[in-house]
Amino acid sequence: MTSTAPHTVSDALAAVALRRSRAFFGLMGNGNVHFLSAITSSGGDFISSRHENGAVAMADAYSRAGGGIATVSVTYSSGFANAITALGEARKARSPMVLVVGDAPQTGRRGIDIDQRAVAGSLDVPFVSVNTSTAEAAAEWAYDAAERHRVPVIVAIPYDLVDATVAANAERPVVSEPVLMVREREEHGEPTDDDVQRVVELLRGAKCPLILGGRGVVLAAAAADLRTAGDALGALFAETLMSRNVFESPWSVGIAGGFSSLPAANLLRSADVVLAVGASLNLYQMRYGTIFAGAEHLIQVDVLDEATHPDVTRYLRADAAKFSSAFSRIVQEGGRGASTWRADVEVPAGAVFTRDDAYDQVPQTDGLDPRAVMQRLERILPHDKTVVQDTGHCMGWAPSMWSYPDPGSLLSPGLAIHSIGLGLPSAVGAHRARPERPVVLVSGDGGAMMALPEFDTLIRTAQSALIIVLNDSSYSMEVHQYAVRGLDDTAMMFPPVDFAALGRAFGVDGVRVQSMDDLGRVEDWIEAGARGVMVVDVPVSLKYVGDWVRESNAYNAANR
Repeated sequence: MTSTAPHTVSDALAAVALRRSRAFFGLMGNGNVHFLSAITSSGGDFISSRHENGAVAMADAYSRAGGGIATVSVTYSSGFANAITALGEARKARSPMVLVVGDAPQTGRRGIDIDQRAVAGSLDVPFVSVNTSTAEAAAEWAYDAAERHRVPVIVAIPYDLVDATVAANAERPVVSEPVLMVREREEHGEPTDDDVQRVVELLRGAKCPLILGGRGVVLAAAAADLRTAGDALGALFAETLMSRNVFESPWSVGIAGGFSSLPAANLLRSADVVLAVGASLNLYQMRYGTIFAGAEHLIQVDVLDEATHPDVTRYLRADAAKFSSAFSRIVQEGGRGASTWRADVEVPAGAVFTRDDAYDQVPQTDGLDPRAVMQRLERILPHDKTVVQDTGHCMGWAPSMWSYPDPGSLLSPGLAIHSIGLGLPSAVGAHRARPERPVVLVSGDGGAMMALPEFDTLIRTAQSALIIVLNDSSYSMEVHQYAVRGLDDTAMMFPPVDFAALGRAFGVDGVRVQSMDDLGRVEDWIEAGARGVMVVDVPVSLKYVGDWVRESNAYNAANR
């Protein structure tokens, strides 16, 4: 390990990065090799990806799992372009990171270069280019902006400056801030007691009050105040996918929305007044407009300029922590509310609705019932785990059927931008953030094949990882959405791939689940300490369609 004063632009950036980050991901190229050399030679905890998209997904997952702000680095032009999908996902999911990229020379773009600042602007990602006088200040600004606004921030190094000596006269950098970030910089202020009192009155007058906490509650550490107030009001609690178990209450019905279990969804539809704090109320959370359709009042508290769903009847622009503190204080000043649905409903302890359905455990000609498989795995897997759920038709089973210890233990990469293939690299970043837990990846075969370069990365870096591929040899989301409407499915179907054999080819244990008894191999692996990597290939039947897909189809049919 070396320790020298920064003397080049790359050295100066690396020195700041090493102070501000604990984890580094990336893929080396001409535009960033000097920066990465400065990181690794100084002992930075670096994981080298096989693809730039994977590198950014790793940094995103590291943040979501609670690891903090990661630094990720890729080269210019094609390297930067390769990272666009994961970068867009991170921006929409509000995942902070600093992305150090190579860029065109200061003298002008070459034939191989693209306008990276313009691309960043189209993704609503802040961008700063450095020179010999601004390198350190630009890096500090980038980490500050990422932390404050919870966004990815790009720091670009012109190719002709990667090993240029830093100047003695430091200057402030010129930065490109997206419009949304400029608006978000405004202080939201504390909500007035009158505003909060009106919210309290609506909930106090409800027979079936519900408090929905989103990721904003997690980030603001506001759950305790909301839980105290909810208990006094006799409310039930619900969480979004990004805030699973945030309330830690026996009165929580778990996830609200498309990934609710059916018993939970039916209960949530009975709510007459709903308070949503720090939740985006997107299509999934609203279960395509059906989950709170019967509510007389839907109150949203968030930091955006206006409500995010037309069903919102009252909107309060406020920070989740400040609102929740005032809300709890005013509720407690008024004493306990009247009897509510808590006197009538039964909510299972542990904030999880278990599935009691007798699912088909007999293999069909084309595979098992994925619900039966996931139900069995819930009984096998340890509670203390990090689950990374890739997007696609496979994405609803684990959120609705498994238990989780805390909000950072369930990640759904790709959901914000509706992309499959981010699961494998995200498992790398999530496990690096929480190495004391096994990481469990659930992916479809389409997403696993798309991210195959990072199969190697997860295997060589994970201390304890279980890769579960729900394999129906198709893009089954499209099969269930479009083939059912009569479209030709030729482009949706693929020849079978044995991922267990692929795992064995990489030198790790692999099992192909032909019957439910084969899941005993997973149980043996866990009982032996869950060390290393195990690949579980589960051929599943296309005849089973997720509840969330059925409801999506019904919504789309009604709105075509």
